[in-house]
Amino acid sequence: MALTNPFQFIQQTRAEITKVVWPTRREVLITTAMVLVLAIIAALFFSGTDALIRLGLRSILGMF
Repeated sequence: MALTNPFQFIQQTRAEITKVVWPTRREVLITTAMVLVLAIIAALFFSGTDALIRLGLRSILGMF
C-alpha cells in the first residue's frame, strides 16, 4: 500500500467533501421532529409496560 503525501491527501479529502449532499434546513427540522415524537412514543410505551409489570408483580407478591 503506497503512502500519499499530505498535499495529495488534502486534495483527495476536498474532492470527496464536494460529493457530499448536505440536507436542507427543512429536512433537518422534519427529521429532528420525527426523532423526538418517536422517542416520546417509546418512552410512553415502556413506561406503560413497566407500570403493568409492576402491578402484576405487586399483585402476585401480595398473595404471599
